[in-house]
Amino acid sequence: MNISEAVKIGILHIDPKKIKPTQILVFSFAFLILAGGILLSLPVASKSGESIGLLNAFFTATSAICVTGLVVVDTYTQFSIFGQIVIMILIQIGGLGIMTMATLVFLLLGKRITLRERLVMQEALNQFTLSGLVKLTRRILLIAIVFEGIGAALFAFRFTKYYDIVPSLYYGLFHAVSSFNNSGFDVVGGFKSLAPFVQDPIINIATMILNECGGLGFTVIYDILTTRNFRRLSLHSKVVITMTLILMVSGFIMFYALEGNNPKTLGALTPTGKVLAAAFHSVSTRTAGFNTVNLQDLTTPAKYFSLILMFIGSSPASTGGGIKTSTFALIIVVMYTVMASKEDVEIFGRRIPTDNIFKAVVIAIASALLVFTSSFILTITEQADFLSIFFETTAAFSTVGLSLGITRGLTNFGKIVIMLTMFTGRLGPITLAMALGNRRNKALRRFPEERILVG
Repeated sequence: MNISEAVKIGILHIDPKKIKPTQILVFSFAFLILAGGILLSLPVASKSGESIGLLNAFFTATSAICVTGLVVVDTYTQFSIFGQIVIMILIQIGGLGIMTMATLVFLLLGKRITLRERLVMQEALNQFTLSGLVKLTRRILLIAIVFEGIGAALFAFRFTKYYDIVPSLYYGLFHAVSSFNNSGFDVVGGFKSLAPFVQDPIINIATMILNECGGLGFTVIYDILTTRNFRRLSLHSKVVITMTLILMVSGFIMFYALEGNNPKTLGALTPTGKVLAAAFHSVSTRTAGFNTVNLQDLTTPAKYFSLILMFIGSSPASTGGGIKTSTFALIIVVMYTVMASKEDVEIFGRRIPTDNIFKAVVIAIASALLVFTSSFILTITEQADFLSIFFETTAAFSTVGLSLGITRGLTNFGKIVIMLTMFTGRLGPITLAMALGNRRNKALRRFPEERILVG
């Protein structure tokens, strides 16, 4: 049975030949959430031997497969080893992509990858062409194995300072997978995330490196490893690297300036600890979801700036979310082009196609509408201040996993809203809209052109 045949869901009996690649992705994510939720609802998945309830289980499964990290129950204290392993597997599948993992199975079984499956891979990996997709998938798997393997070894070594050898090995593996896939799940316990290690340089730096490498995008990582010359990189890689560095540096400066004297966050740390915490928060807010300081203690300007970084997120074809760094960069360049009265949108000596510009603008607008709509609904259903709600929905859309402490207190309806926001954010508003919409033929006629007043 291939991927196309596997999406025949229940009584719907969908014809695999008529289903679109975007629909396959949506059905696949939904199926994994369903399977993961059922497994996590089992008594064996809980340390207490009692089910955490279907809704909490589905919320956790959605957060894991969408590599978000928002939790309604603490991962360490609530889930057994079985439950934590299920979460880790969901994180791995969600981070690398369903089609990447399916392709691995096909390759191990010696099965031929069909054209239809390549089309789904193209959609899942956000690639322009069908050529080289299987080779790219192999590279993705190799990159993940290398980074997660090195990360697991570093974490395990460092955790021996705090835990016994066996727990350290397990914690090392879990946090390496969680960090590289930008999921934000941890097994430290007590909803503390990585706060107990706020001044530990190895854990902080290792986590940041894994976060950024996973968030750069696999195509960019491979481009860097094979080219090793910035001038010869693809335009996409140049834009992603440049914007990532800008966001990292500006984020660090802003958080250090805004929180440096706050006694509840950076103000209580050593000079080195302040630098580590500011740098960590700058990286983590762009979809990683870990925190080393209590986010509720941040100043209002720092919370607001965190919202901006979360909304931008990581890069295309990566383990992270958000509108993506390249989308944000393109919108900024479009704004400059309009204000400078230039005809063409140009980046690094290259002209950007109109359809590329339209897609970037639509993604940003659709994403903003999703966040605003979810926030509006939660202001009706939840008993929390607006900033906390807006922070929560932005984190859910951007698959960040950071929260100002309202996740555990969400109503059942509020949990469903956040689950749908995470699901849409991970797939992308455009992908979901294309999956739900009908395919229409191109218009055979064009209407006369006329301008309207704007601004």
